[in-house]
Amino acid sequence: MQIKQIKTKPLPKTAVKKVIAKKLPTKVSKKVATKKNTAKKNDKRSLVYAPDQKSFWVKNGQILNSLIALRDALEEMESEVYFYHAGEAHNDFAKWVADVLADDACAVELGKAKNPKSAKTVIVKHLKSYSI
Repeated sequence: MQIKQIKTKPLPKTAVKKVIAKKLPTKVSKKVATKKNTAKKNDKRSLVYAPDQKSFWVKNGQILNSLIALRDALEEMESEVYFYHAGEAHNDFAKWVADVLADDACAVELGKAKNPKSAKTVIVKHLKSYSI
Protein backbone atom coordinates (compact mmCIF):
# COMPACT_ATOMS: atom_id res chain seq x y z
CA MET A 1 0.00 0.00 0.00
CA GLN A 2 1.38 3.16 -1.05
CA ILE A 3 0.59 6.32 0.72
CA LYS A 4 0.14 9.29 -1.42
CA GLN A 5 1.42 12.46 -0.12
CA ILE A 6 -0.82 15.37 -0.62
CA LYS A 7 0.84 18.62 -1.17
CA THR A 8 -0.82 21.43 0.60
CA LYS A 9 -0.49 24.98 -0.34
CA PRO A 10 0.73 27.28 2.38
CA LEU A 11 -1.92 29.62 3.71
CA PRO A 12 -1.53 33.17 2.62
CA LYS A 13 -0.15 35.49 5.22
CA THR A 14 -2.78 37.73 6.68
CA ALA A 15 -2.28 40.70 8.80
CA VAL A 16 -2.85 39.87 12.42
CA LYS A 17 -4.22 42.63 14.54
CA LYS A 18 -2.99 42.76 18.03
CA VAL A 19 -5.64 43.50 20.54
CA ILE A 20 -4.27 45.48 23.39
CA ALA A 21 -6.38 45.68 26.49
CA LYS A 22 -6.82 49.17 27.71
CA LYS A 23 -5.90 49.78 31.27
CA LEU A 24 -8.85 50.57 33.46
CA PRO A 25 -8.59 53.60 35.65
CA THR A 26 -7.77 52.79 39.23
CA LYS A 27 -10.81 54.65 40.50
CA VAL A 28 -14.12 53.85 38.93
CA SER A 29 -16.67 56.48 39.69
CA LYS A 30 -20.32 55.63 39.57
CA LYS A 31 -22.91 58.20 38.87
CA VAL A 32 -25.53 58.09 41.55
CA ALA A 33 -28.94 59.28 40.57
CA THR A 34 -30.25 61.71 43.11
CA LYS A 35 -33.72 61.05 44.35
CA LYS A 36 -36.06 63.93 44.18
CA ASN A 37 -38.65 64.40 46.85
CA THR A 38 -40.81 61.57 45.48
CA ALA A 39 -40.23 59.34 48.50
CA LYS A 40 -42.70 61.29 50.61
CA LYS A 41 -45.52 60.76 48.12
CA ASN A 42 -44.84 57.04 47.83
CA ASP A 43 -44.46 56.53 51.57
CA LYS A 44 -47.88 57.88 52.43
CA ARG A 45 -50.39 55.39 53.67
CA SER A 46 -54.13 55.25 53.42
CA LEU A 47 -56.22 56.84 56.13
CA VAL A 48 -57.94 54.29 58.36
CA TYR A 49 -61.65 54.64 58.96
CA ALA A 50 -63.07 52.79 61.95
CA PRO A 51 -66.14 50.63 61.39
CA ASP A 52 -69.31 51.73 63.19
CA GLN A 53 -68.87 49.34 66.10
CA LYS A 54 -65.31 50.64 66.76
CA SER A 55 -65.99 54.35 66.31
CA PHE A 56 -65.14 56.68 69.20
CA TRP A 57 -68.16 57.93 71.11
CA VAL A 58 -67.35 61.28 72.69
CA LYS A 59 -69.11 62.35 75.90
CA ASN A 60 -70.77 65.27 74.09
CA GLY A 61 -72.48 62.91 71.60
CA GLN A 62 -70.08 63.12 68.67
CA ILE A 63 -69.10 59.88 66.94
CA LEU A 64 -65.59 59.79 65.45
CA ASN A 65 -64.34 57.32 62.87
CA SER A 66 -60.95 58.70 61.72
CA LEU A 67 -58.08 61.02 62.55
CA ILE A 68 -59.76 63.70 60.46
CA ALA A 69 -62.93 63.42 62.56
CA LEU A 70 -60.84 63.58 65.74
CA ARG A 71 -58.98 66.65 64.49
CA ASP A 72 -62.26 68.40 63.68
CA ALA A 73 -63.79 67.44 67.04
CA LEU A 74 -60.75 68.73 68.95
CA GLU A 75 -61.13 72.08 67.17
CA GLU A 76 -64.39 72.76 69.03
CA MET A 77 -64.05 70.45 72.03
CA GLU A 78 -64.54 71.96 75.46
CA SER A 79 -61.80 71.29 78.00
CA GLU A 80 -64.24 69.47 80.29
CA VAL A 81 -65.06 66.95 77.55
CA TYR A 82 -61.39 66.56 76.60
CA PHE A 83 -60.31 65.89 80.19
CA TYR A 84 -63.12 63.38 80.64
CA HIS A 85 -61.46 61.27 77.92
CA ALA A 86 -57.84 62.31 78.51
CA GLY A 87 -57.25 62.58 82.23
CA GLU A 88 -53.97 62.22 84.09
CA ALA A 89 -54.34 58.46 84.50
CA HIS A 90 -55.63 57.59 81.03
CA ASN A 91 -56.09 58.86 77.49
CA ASP A 92 -58.98 57.28 75.64
CA PHE A 93 -58.10 59.14 72.43
CA ALA A 94 -54.55 57.76 72.36
CA LYS A 95 -55.77 54.24 73.13
CA TRP A 96 -58.36 54.41 70.34
CA VAL A 97 -55.85 55.77 67.82
CA ALA A 98 -53.42 52.94 68.65
CA ASP A 99 -55.91 50.07 68.87
CA VAL A 100 -58.44 50.95 66.18
CA LEU A 101 -56.68 53.32 63.77
CA ALA A 102 -53.32 51.49 64.10
CA ASP A 103 -51.14 54.60 64.37
CA ASP A 104 -48.85 53.92 67.31
CA ALA A 105 -46.58 56.93 66.74
CA CYS A 106 -49.53 59.30 66.78
CA ALA A 107 -50.99 57.58 69.84
CA VAL A 108 -47.77 58.00 71.83
CA GLU A 109 -47.63 61.73 71.09
CA LEU A 110 -51.36 62.10 71.65
CA GLY A 111 -50.95 60.53 75.08
CA LYS A 112 -48.58 63.37 76.02
CA ALA A 113 -50.95 66.15 74.91
CA LYS A 114 -52.09 68.37 77.78
CA ASN A 115 -55.13 70.02 76.20
CA PRO A 116 -57.36 69.89 73.11
CA LYS A 117 -55.20 72.39 71.23
CA SER A 118 -51.96 70.43 71.67
CA ALA A 119 -53.80 67.19 70.84
CA LYS A 120 -55.06 68.76 67.61
CA THR A 121 -51.49 69.83 66.74
CA VAL A 122 -50.35 66.22 67.11
CA ILE A 123 -53.16 64.98 64.87
CA VAL A 124 -52.43 67.59 62.19
CA LYS A 125 -48.75 66.61 62.18
CA HIS A 126 -49.53 62.92 61.75
CA LEU A 127 -52.19 63.49 59.10
CA LYS A 128 -49.37 64.65 56.79
CA SER A 129 -48.16 61.04 56.57
CA TYR A 130 -51.47 59.92 55.06
CA SER A 131 -52.75 60.15 51.52
CA ILE A 132 -56.00 61.98 51.89
